[in-house]
Amino acid sequence: MTLFQIVALYIALNTLLAPVLMLRVGSQRLGKKVSIGDGGDAGLLARIRAHANFTENAPLALLGLIGLAMLNASPIALHIFGAMFFIGRVLHAIGMAGPNANGKPRGIGALLTLLTYIGQGAYLLYLVFTHMA
Repeated sequence: MTLFQIVALYIALNTLLAPVLMLRVGSQRLGKKVSIGDGGDAGLLARIRAHANFTENAPLALLGLIGLAMLNASPIALHIFGAMFFIGRVLHAIGMAGPNANGKPRGIGALLTLLTYIGQGAYLLYLVFTHMA
């Protein structure tokens, strides 16, 4: 796989995760007959936040992968960061589905996302400053 094929793989996986999270919100809205907001339903609010948290985090993480590929990062690093982010977002959504949205997977997912950001940022800076002409 080329670097950009690796990036495309993780963009595709996250692009497929987005409608899953959207459908989870939509199905809860239909079941609770709530068209706007959360209607005071904690379960619906948790699903809304899981989807929103994904949409808040995905662009930066995926841009980080693109930036790394542009700077000829290690393919292994791209897979590590891509998989960490994707698995983290899946775990976060699973944890948000639990009672009171405090499931253990939520914390693990948030931690994986945080580590993805820190790792990508550090590696990007390393590549930028070690490959200057």
